[in-house]
Amino acid sequence: MAFVLLLQQILIVEGISDTTKDDGFMGILGAIVDNSSRIGKEESVAMQIAVEDLFNKNDQRLDLKIRNSQGDPLQAALAARSLINTDQVQAILGPQTWEEVSLVAEIGSKRHIPIMSLADATPEWATELCTFLVQASPNKLKQMEAITAMVQRWEWHQVTIIYEEKDFSATAVLSHLSNALKEVGAEISHYVALPSLASSWSEHLEGLKISQNRMFVVHLSLPLAIELFEKAKRMKMMEKDCVWIITDPFASLVLSLNASTISSMQGIVGVKSYIPKNEPHFQDFRDKFFQRFSLEYPEEENHEPSIFAAQAYDAAWTVALAMRGKKQGRQQILSNILQSDFHGLSGKVQFTNQTISPAHTFQIMNVMGESYIELGFWSDGLGFSQTIGESANFSSSMNVMGQVSWPGGTQGTPKGWSPPTSANPLKIGVPTRASFKQYVEVEMEKDHLGNNFSFSYKGLAIDVFKATLDELPFDLPYNFFPFNGTFDALVEQIHLKKFDAAIGSIAIRANRYQHAEFTPPYTESGLVMIVPVRSRTQEKAWLIIKPFTNSLWVLIGGTSIYNGFVIWLIERNHCPELKGSISNQVGTLIWLAFSTLFSLNSNKLKSNLSRITMVVWLFMSLVITQTYTAKLASLLTLPQLEPTVVDVFALQNSNAMVGCAGASYISKYLEEVLHFHHNNIKNFSGADEYAPALRSQEVAALFLNLPLAKVFLAENCKSFTMTGPTYSVGGFGFAFPRGSQLLPSVTQAMLKVSEKGTLQDLERKMLASQKCMDMDPEEDECLSLSVSPSYFWVLFLFTGGTSSMALAIYIFRAYNSK
Repeated sequence: MAFVLLLQQILIVEGISDTTKDDGFMGILGAIVDNSSRIGKEESVAMQIAVEDLFNKNDQRLDLKIRNSQGDPLQAALAARSLINTDQVQAILGPQTWEEVSLVAEIGSKRHIPIMSLADATPEWATELCTFLVQASPNKLKQMEAITAMVQRWEWHQVTIIYEEKDFSATAVLSHLSNALKEVGAEISHYVALPSLASSWSEHLEGLKISQNRMFVVHLSLPLAIELFEKAKRMKMMEKDCVWIITDPFASLVLSLNASTISSMQGIVGVKSYIPKNEPHFQDFRDKFFQRFSLEYPEEENHEPSIFAAQAYDAAWTVALAMRGKKQGRQQILSNILQSDFHGLSGKVQFTNQTISPAHTFQIMNVMGESYIELGFWSDGLGFSQTIGESANFSSSMNVMGQVSWPGGTQGTPKGWSPPTSANPLKIGVPTRASFKQYVEVEMEKDHLGNNFSFSYKGLAIDVFKATLDELPFDLPYNFFPFNGTFDALVEQIHLKKFDAAIGSIAIRANRYQHAEFTPPYTESGLVMIVPVRSRTQEKAWLIIKPFTNSLWVLIGGTSIYNGFVIWLIERNHCPELKGSISNQVGTLIWLAFSTLFSLNSNKLKSNLSRITMVVWLFMSLVITQTYTAKLASLLTLPQLEPTVVDVFALQNSNAMVGCAGASYISKYLEEVLHFHHNNIKNFSGADEYAPALRSQEVAALFLNLPLAKVFLAENCKSFTMTGPTYSVGGFGFAFPRGSQLLPSVTQAMLKVSEKGTLQDLERKMLASQKCMDMDPEEDECLSLSVSPSYFWVLFLFTGGTSSMALAIYIFRAYNSK
């Protein structure tokens, strides 16, 4: 009997026993773990507990064969071959890394053995290529969105990512984080890939220390993360204004760290996978795990299970449920696994396309003291909450979770960046090809020996920038550097990190936003048309009739003839000179009508009626002649100018040539928006070419940005004018890197400069030297208008009424005398 029992045990080990004689025996399950890591140790214990629970609850036995890969992909592959060929396993759990899984999955798929991967992430193409590969641990991509929500909440704009150089799964995770950050106006400014050997990190960490950005996201394994924070503390990088956010797997293993390691991590915020710890099932598992783990691994100080233990338990339980029933084929086992639908220790266990459902809830923790505090939760599509479940109150703000303790013991939200220092000042690019030197001018100077060269920088842009820095609440060391290239190229240099900022007459344009961000414009924005002016009174011979409108001239003539007729009619019986032939009387009437404008002739009038008419008429004539004299004098002494072109349509209809600054976006705007033919657009290389081209009629109009147009007209105020509408384009601003931490502070300081009136004063000072003493345009326009009858209607009504009244009285008397 002893011999038979011994033989049976040997056959079971070799995987060739007749398992049908054991009604409770379901099969053999293999597992590959890295027992040198904390995760591997937890997974090993959790799988054993799962097998024991299966037997205790269902009276079904599952043999578990565990192999140690030691984190080596080759060892993992050899372990898989041994499990399949020697142990005759029907499924394999693990390993933990994708490098190991990739080799094991290839072996398993060839032998039709389901592989339950416990790696953090598995590429989508892997499950398509390896039909028996199942991703049993949920991907952590949503974890990156939780980090993005925190970045948005605290208004950080630049993030430095620290990850392991050989972590091939990090690519998908960091790509997801980058895309999520862009959606909230932030970006990853630096990618720091740390080698596996901590001894070679000096250069990387020194680069982090001198960088202005202090907002770090750490995506490292447990050993490397511990090394990083110990070194960071020694380098004084765990102090005020620094932000450190950790992810899984490290975040879920913080509880396993000793007090010495925890002390170097004070103020760190972590995003870790959520475990429903309050459920009875987990409490039962925790008690078993605590007891077994402390016995098997006494060297570990903490015996609490993490998410990795829970996921390993769920994976073993999933396979166990799939293997229930006699003589289950491997294809059927895979099919049963993919049809799983139950609540495990780590959450919902359900598969789609050979991948378990992703995690949607994460826990936010804050390292403090000898451990950490649980701040609250973040749930996809819901936001932050202090609790989880039906009573949870979700918000987009983290304020619902209480106060966070940051590095350095600060309670207020850290800036996440540090201003440049004198040792590492801001590098600011200044263009040397500016069209108008009034905005920015770069001059090269020699020393007193005539050898060494230096540059001087002046102009409105320089003055505004310096005034803005005076309003900042901190010192901002900087150095100017000349840039001899186009404005587009200058902005691109910021994206390439050759400059930290750029100032000058840089137009704010949509296509430049892919390389940089801008302050608000420090000038008026718009595109305007400048044309030559011409005299409104080109016909000099007819200038004498310009003081009055045609209608007023007709009214004066008609009133004079009418008044002359009235006086002639009244005085003809008293004065023989007013009688005679008809032609003589008509001539006398006309002479009497207009001679009164220049003399009273009152000694010749006999009737009081004609005298009254004459006095009122003469008063009106006096006012009109004085007005005419004044108006004619203004026309002869003041220039009467008007634009040669009224609007863009006139230019287009005449097929005229127009000009603009060379290598600028205005040429494209004229062609695509205002629909000028490209052959009718002339690009000028310098501002000194504008005026001669307009005077020689080489171009009929010039299109400039409004700020530059002001300078041009200040220098050439008598020959040219601005006309037509102002087209909406961006003004001039300062360029900073996308997501720059400095930009909000500089923007606020620039607004202070504008609100105090300093900006307007600087602009007036710039234009003062070019300003010419032209007449006020409004006054000029008023004087150029011809006088109309509306100015004198009362006088005409008075004199006409007086004449008519005298005529009526005369006729009445003549009629009664008969």
